[in-house]
Amino acid sequence: MTKHLPVPHRRRPWSSRTPRGIDLALAIPVFLLEAAFLVLDPIFGLGLEVWAAQGDQSWVDDATRAYVDRLWVLLVVVLVVALLAGLFRAHWTVIAHLLVALLAGLLLAGAHHQWDIDHAPPPGCVRYSANC
Repeated sequence: MTKHLPVPHRRRPWSSRTPRGIDLALAIPVFLLEAAFLVLDPIFGLGLEVWAAQGDQSWVDDATRAYVDRLWVLLVVVLVVALLAGLFRAHWTVIAHLLVALLAGLLLAGAHHQWDIDHAPPPGCVRYSANC
């Protein structure tokens, strides 16, 4: 009689939970890096560009659009990494990335709200009239 060799088990990412040490070792530095980007980008990315514009509204608008685009890219990247971390069952990494995604979403909503305030038509102006 012949003995059958055991079938090697494939290790799938979702088959077991990521060890807590590895999870925290990844979650904490990445969270701090992303949070630092969210804090420093409005200061050094948008703020210095607006300061350099010296009142030129088209330059300020371009800088604001670039800032909003960077926030969108960060939001998408953070959500994709959170999805991958969820696939690998790294709970702390998922939580950290969802917190950063929430913060990025709030900053994005704030930037859109400020854009709407800055580009609102004057009061008493009919939307499609010739004088607006």
